[in-house]
Amino acid sequence: MADEIKVEDQWRLLVEEGKTTIKRRRLARIYALLPTRSRCRICKAPFAGVTGQVMRVFGMVPSNLNPHLCSACDTFARLNPGGVEVCLSMLFADIRGSTGLAEKMKPAEFRHLVDRFYAAATRVLSETDAIIDKLAGDQVSGYYLPGLAGRGHARVAVQAAERLLLETGHGDPTGPWIPVGIGVHTGDAFFGSVGSRGGVVDVTALGDAVNVGARLASLAGPGEIIMSQDTCREAGLDGKDLARRELDLKGRTQPVSVFVLKQAG
Repeated sequence: MADEIKVEDQWRLLVEEGKTTIKRRRLARIYALLPTRSRCRICKAPFAGVTGQVMRVFGMVPSNLNPHLCSACDTFARLNPGGVEVCLSMLFADIRGSTGLAEKMKPAEFRHLVDRFYAAATRVLSETDAIIDKLAGDQVSGYYLPGLAGRGHARVAVQAAERLLLETGHGDPTGPWIPVGIGVHTGDAFFGSVGSRGGVVDVTALGDAVNVGARLASLAGPGEIIMSQDTCREAGLDGKDLARRELDLKGRTQPVSVFVLKQAG
């Protein structure tokens, strides 16, 4: 039981406060003294220059979860399945009409288009301190945790959604180079690693709030950001003059009120 509590406390430090273990905090003070252009935002391990090359020898490389974090986060998740319940913001971005796009293009051309979308989304999510969850099919998702994105994670998620629409060409006079719809929701979910010790482990968020976020994205049209009331309230947007919409979400007996930001494309 003591070990389980210790692991949960470590997850809580990481997810809610953006802090690593006490042992690694001591190392962080040393890492912070090493010169580099870029480093892990949590433990300060250097990524670039001579010091970054030395760290790579010891297996310290950018994380798959976010290139601004180090691989120690991946290792911790793999060795310590578990997590915590936390209020976070979720961003889901879907390519709209991907089936029709694929039908009109050669497979290699469609793959190039999707790769370009993945690259744009990964850049936006990582630079806004999201944990990148999935790059799958025609969807990208990221989670904004208070320990990384700050207590204003809802506003950060909305700003990231607006930036992603601009990155994909929405608002350009010639139109977007790929049509994208985005859903943003803020709520309580379990965040941590799911899987068996030593086996396949996935770092993700689970719960009803995650399902709501994904469904909002599935209903967003090209150039639209559909936000839940919770996101608007937490982001300080509930007093803004935003378009309001009532949506029927799967599993909900009553329509759900949402707000819509639209970028012409």
